[in-house]
Amino acid sequence: MASAVEEAVTRVTGRGARGTVAQSLIHGHLVEGEAVPGREIGLRIDQTLTQDATGTLVMQELEALGLDRVRTEVSVQYVDHNILQADERNAEDHNFLRSAARRFGLWYSKPGNGVSHPTHMQRFGVPGKTLAGSDSHTCAAGSLGMLAIGVGGLEVALAMAGRPLYVRMPQIWGVRLTGRLPPWVSAKDVILELLRRHGVKGAVDRVLEYHGPGVESLTAMDRHVIANMGAELGATASVFPSDEAVREFLRAEGREEDFVPVAAEPDAVYDLDEEIDLSSLEPLIARPSSPGNVVPVREVAGRPVDQCVIGSSANPGLRDFSVAAAMVAGRRTADGVSLDINPTSREILQDLTRTGGTFDLVAAGARLHQSGCLGCIGMGQAPAVGRNSLRTFPRNFPGRSGTEEDSVWLCSPETATASALTGVITDPRDWAADVGLEAPRLTLPEKASVNTEMLEAPLPAEEAASVELERGPNVSALPQLDALPDTLEGPVLLRAGDDVSTDEISPAGARALPYRSNIPKLAEFTFTRIDPDYPRRAAEAARQETNNGHFVVGGDNYGQGSSREHAAITPRHLGLRAVVARSFARIHWQNLVNFGVLPLEFEDGGDWERISAGDVLRLDGLRAALGDGAQGDDGGDGRGGGAPGRAAPDTTLRMRNVTRDEEYAVRHRLSPRQRAMVLAGGIIPALAAEGPTAR
Repeated sequence: MASAVEEAVTRVTGRGARGTVAQSLIHGHLVEGEAVPGREIGLRIDQTLTQDATGTLVMQELEALGLDRVRTEVSVQYVDHNILQADERNAEDHNFLRSAARRFGLWYSKPGNGVSHPTHMQRFGVPGKTLAGSDSHTCAAGSLGMLAIGVGGLEVALAMAGRPLYVRMPQIWGVRLTGRLPPWVSAKDVILELLRRHGVKGAVDRVLEYHGPGVESLTAMDRHVIANMGAELGATASVFPSDEAVREFLRAEGREEDFVPVAAEPDAVYDLDEEIDLSSLEPLIARPSSPGNVVPVREVAGRPVDQCVIGSSANPGLRDFSVAAAMVAGRRTADGVSLDINPTSREILQDLTRTGGTFDLVAAGARLHQSGCLGCIGMGQAPAVGRNSLRTFPRNFPGRSGTEEDSVWLCSPETATASALTGVITDPRDWAADVGLEAPRLTLPEKASVNTEMLEAPLPAEEAASVELERGPNVSALPQLDALPDTLEGPVLLRAGDDVSTDEISPAGARALPYRSNIPKLAEFTFTRIDPDYPRRAAEAARQETNNGHFVVGGDNYGQGSSREHAAITPRHLGLRAVVARSFARIHWQNLVNFGVLPLEFEDGGDWERISAGDVLRLDGLRAALGDGAQGDDGGDGRGGGAPGRAAPDTTLRMRNVTRDEEYAVRHRLSPRQRAMVLAGGIIPALAAEGPTAR
């Protein structure tokens, strides 16, 4: 994709961004460091978001930190990912989460109330605020003019405790939108166009900021669709201005008083520039099995379809369901095709029902499911092996659907619905021409059916203090994390290629996800989508006296996808102490650090090819290599919670391949604060070393 990037993006070296929305949000919340791209900064966090797949660990981490009550303006615990109660484990986790929300002072969104991102946007999102979420798609709230960042759960726990959120200052990538979307093309096609141009790592360490005259034609929920899938580009955040479209959205939600205008300066300058003419776009689709594998729908039209699913945080708005309802009205789905509807919140389901859309969908043969993530995280709706499933979801990584040999495509609601009606992949423009239908003019309610009945407010502090956490037998304790040894020697238990996702490291789906609170049990699924034998070999390696840990070797963009920190904790539990890769995805790189796993990058990417699974690697003098810089010129104090100041230079280490008698140059990109964390074995041991005042 490199040539596409060069063609589409104007790089302006040394100019530096100024006057942008993202800069305004960052500078307004900057508490530590200097906002220079590449340097670590600390941000004050106003709101946090957790969901059930990651939240159980967050609540255990709050307990380990000794927190009495959250110190943010708003913190919300959602239950949306794993709401299928096939046995007692999910219900036990939900009870634990509710008790923790009551104990620590969070809002609690009951199972079935809605997917976290659109529900948070409806009820709690405020322009100009910061939001940290233990879900990679937290960036969707940038649609309201928020600085919303998906991170690991432990970082969210620290933000809840009132500590800064540390990130590398990103470049600001201005995406200028012009024109208007043509009929049968929608917001999903905008973000698919960016993925077509740049692939799944094109926006790593960057904030995508949308501006230009085309923005005005997009509703707040259209912007949510685009901002949400910035995560698939690897972006730190996606940002839109807060303008009249945002005011209109908040007015419909009965929250117009929360509106704050947020806009770039007229002469704003970006680190990188790009332009998309909305009027030139056509329906696009991501082929299996990557969100970056995007082609025009017409290029793959005619292939048979078994399933079409509409919903998820990537297409959550009433408009997305209503356009499908308008298309199927008076028609029926094709024989052999399942059209699945996943309403994204109870509010949206109520509005869809009162406009008649629910009736039209059900009458046409659609299947109506709960308000939640469901198939997006592999919890139900798993497709048949090798049969094409079209989904309005954000991701189609191998096996994420719950079917190991799946064939999942990502597309707009228009494309999914047209294909459900014809039984084959269909460009909605061609279907409309065949049936003589113009693009529907949707009339949506000016006021939403605001329903807060499934939201439980935080308890008063004096009442919350007496709440006991409800622990079912499936809720384990956090693993004990020991300090990094000075010499690390062990085998390479896994050698992986490019774009390994967290779904491949710690799978979601109906088999594994119910154990999200049980680290020893969940560890049995670690890397099994790549190597089913990895957990057994890890246990065997841990018994060898010559080893004090093991290594994993990866290619580019290692750890893309979900923010789930299980993908760092479970390998660590099995003895992983270092990952050596060509490059890392942002969130997983930080999660490894948070749990004391050393992330290293090859100086020469070709050295990746010289290492085989089973080779024994050795790193010497780690405490000196990582500790010497902790008091470097950046002003950091070297402690787990110390100030980042300016980033220290990259540090190169020599890694020996004992098996081949070779050496490779590898580097880390850790700030002094992060080095101290890795040396201590992770954030929690580092904070414990600081004493009670640090927590």
